Amino acid sequence: MVRLSELGNRLKQARQDKNLSLDDLQGLTKIQKRYLVGIEEGNYAVMPGKFYVRAFIKQYCEAVGLDPDEIFEEYKNEVPSTYNDDVPEQLSRVKTHKELPKSASKAIELLPRILIAVLVIAAVIVAYILFISGNNNNQQNQSGIEQDNDPAQSEYTPLNEEEEPAGDTEDSQGENEEAVPPQADEEGAEEDAEAPAQQQLTAEETAATAVTYTLSGTEEFQLEISSTDSTWVGVKNGKGTSFFGDTVREGAPQTFDLSAEEEITVRIGNTAATALKVNGQPVELGSDKTRPQNIKIIYSKE
Repeated sequence: MVRLSELGNRLKQARQDKNLSLDDLQGLTKIQKRYLVGIEEGNYAVMPGKFYVRAFIKQYCEAVGLDPDEIFEEYKNEVPSTYNDDVPEQLSRVKTHKELPKSASKAIELLPRILIAVLVIAAVIVAYILFISGNNNNQQNQSGIEQDNDPAQSEYTPLNEEEEPAGDTEDSQGENEEAVPPQADEEGAEEDAEAPAQQQLTAEETAATAVTYTLSGTEEFQLEISSTDSTWVGVKNGKGTSFFGDTVREGAPQTFDLSAEEEITVRIGNTAATALKVNGQPVELGSDKTRPQNIKIIYSKE
């Protein structure tokens, strides 16, 4: 009879509590059944590598509703602490250095000199372009000054451009004043004052695995949880009352009316496959999608 490890016993008990067989768990996690058996028996030698031991245990925990971080901390003596497989001994016998041909070594020695020469040539070309550009600008400025000082042009002024009849100016001012109704600005200000407040979902505190939001400007609080795979999700209010604690599957979103609550915390197991919406507005999760997250929403009804 195979003796299970303490971690294996804990995981197997959680699976049985949810009435899941190994075949069911294989369908949820996409992990082969023989690897799941190896996890429950503590036989990590059947795994394809040490990295996969931690990854498979993490997926197992999320599927049965356990917190992977707490499990890793509690059973850290059983779970491998390294992500790197042993390097094959054959690599130590690989020759990693070869002598360069003499022609190649000479080319490398000349490379700094070639680079310096290229930089000097480039600097000379840039300086020449700037010099030519400066001369062209000076010539244009001088031609403009000569045109301004031309007495023939400065003395000639058309009579019809010297003065405009005063009556025409006054008429144009009157037309401009009549074109703007005096009540237009007042009506626009009244419409802005009567416009209803818009919903605001503001991120107050943001971390890699935890985000706190404030919801305001709305009279309802509708929460929708959906998943593109299978993920365990828990929903509690600020007093610890649980509204949900189960697996959300693809194509079966969960919706909650939380209008009577002041504070809600959503615990997500499989963050990469989970999406939240508040009153139809998407909620941005923390930046680390590879770990479970806590999303807190404080509902301000004022």
